Amino acid sequence: MKKPVAKTRGLPPLHLIAGMTALLLMTAPLGACKRLPDADDQRAETARAYPPASRPVSELAGNQWSTETARDNRGEAEEIMKAAGLEPGMTVADIGAGEGYYTVRLADKVGATGRVLAQDIDEAAIDRLAERVNRESLDNVSIKLGAPDDPRLPESSFDRIFLVHMYHEVREPYAFLSRLRPALVDPNGPNGAGEVIVVDVNRDFSQHGIPPKQLFCEFEAVGYELVGFMERPELGGYFARFRAEGEAILPGKILPCPYQRSSQ
Repeated sequence: MKKPVAKTRGLPPLHLIAGMTALLLMTAPLGACKRLPDADDQRAETARAYPPASRPVSELAGNQWSTETARDNRGEAEEIMKAAGLEPGMTVADIGAGEGYYTVRLADKVGATGRVLAQDIDEAAIDRLAERVNRESLDNVSIKLGAPDDPRLPESSFDRIFLVHMYHEVREPYAFLSRLRPALVDPNGPNGAGEVIVVDVNRDFSQHGIPPKQLFCEFEAVGYELVGFMERPELGGYFARFRAEGEAILPGKILPCPYQRSSQ
């Protein structure tokens, strides 16, 4: 004997309900859908062809790393310029120049026959530096506004490019270093191959430093060779020299470095 089938007054069969639900979902307005976050949303469009940083980035700490008198008492600039092989007549860039501690000392070192380009991404710092350059009559210094992912330097122009206590704040290291590379002079120039000079501190990014292994890896990833390194805590950190090696590496071929924590 068949069991009586219960009837639900006024409701369609279950298979029709399922079909109606699917139809409603398909016809829902796009505005009702939640958009998944895009990893590139927080990056500058000009940097998106390059791999993102795989490690933290230090917050901007201002432009005065230490007092100029204290740095001079340690002999910082003089020793760094000597280690960099700086000579009169060279053309150099001071990236992240800030208040101009290195700018004015580089200008004195390269002399009247040399040139210094001071660059920063902080417009207020650039304005203050321009006032200082005019006040001190530094006729061999030019000033330029840069971008976080592009130093905007003229090609084949510099014997030395200085990155002093600023590289740990670079948010797009692979784009920045790739675009920095063409600015170095040709190895056959009168002063030999151009070099990038980095001064930084061996400590975690949260403490405004970068472990040397992380620095070495990121430079190597875009085609630089480490040609000199020394640790000088009394001068405020460590010193590294890099030269461009071989052909430039295309953005899609760059292998990002793993995050190296400081051992300090």
